[in-house]
Amino acid sequence: MKSGFVGVVGRPNAGKSTLINAIIGKKVAITSNKPQTTRNVIHGIYNETDTQIIFVDTPGIHKPNHKLGDYLNKQAYTSSYDVDVILFMIDASEEFGRGDMFVLDKIKNNNKPIILVLNKIDKFSKEELFKKILEYQKIYEFNDIVPVSALKKNNIKELIKTIKKYLTDDIKYYDDSYITNKPISFLVSEIVREKIFNMTKEEVPHSLTCVIEGIKNKKDSSYINVAIIVDRESLKKIIIGKGGNMIKNIGIKARPEIEELLGKKVYLELYVKVIENWRDREKYLRDFGFNDFDE
Repeated sequence: MKSGFVGVVGRPNAGKSTLINAIIGKKVAITSNKPQTTRNVIHGIYNETDTQIIFVDTPGIHKPNHKLGDYLNKQAYTSSYDVDVILFMIDASEEFGRGDMFVLDKIKNNNKPIILVLNKIDKFSKEELFKKILEYQKIYEFNDIVPVSALKKNNIKELIKTIKKYLTDDIKYYDDSYITNKPISFLVSEIVREKIFNMTKEEVPHSLTCVIEGIKNKKDSSYINVAIIVDRESLKKIIIGKGGNMIKNIGIKARPEIEELLGKKVYLELYVKVIENWRDREKYLRDFGFNDFDE
């Protein structure tokens, strides 16, 4: 039996959550084409007969503009210390920039094996990819370099094989039935937030969060109330939309995915609350689950 924790770090939008979903084979982390979608440390649990790998999805490391941003960075840094192996994930279709070097500088002194994961390899020929790998070998002495396409699930087996080389634990941390450490209520709220991320523009998705305010389960159905928290009235109007069309469409898109998750009929009620500057107010950050601040 081999097991261990694998931290997945990188800049926002490198494809970390997409990779974990591809490995687990289920959606345990929401995704979008906007940076800073991931706000919580999420465990994705991969099981084989003789192996258990706990992938730790972290918020993208970035320059913070508010206390929520400070929290996200703290979560990412802390998680990189508490793992056995680090996957440093980058978007290979972009140049290795200051943001990538900033992340590398933060993790390279952790005394943990670092596997460089080059994402989006489907955009390159074999010759171009070979040149890319040679370039990255000059930047830092990574323990391994593994090219993948998280979206198309290319080379995932090779990545798992590489990770296994560095696993030293022989403990099964989770039962085989688990695919994540997060409760159903968290997954439901994240599905709603994902739909808002993908249906709105610019600052709107970064200024809100979603909170489950009630779940009533029956044998064949669930009644779920979700509060969408925004930091100003103008955003409330955007989320509700003209004639309530936007919030209605958010529910329409979220409901089937929640029903698939729960395996039953779902009655979903969404409403919007305004809490000014909630991202800079520690009380609300704690209330909404971002509760690892120093006192």
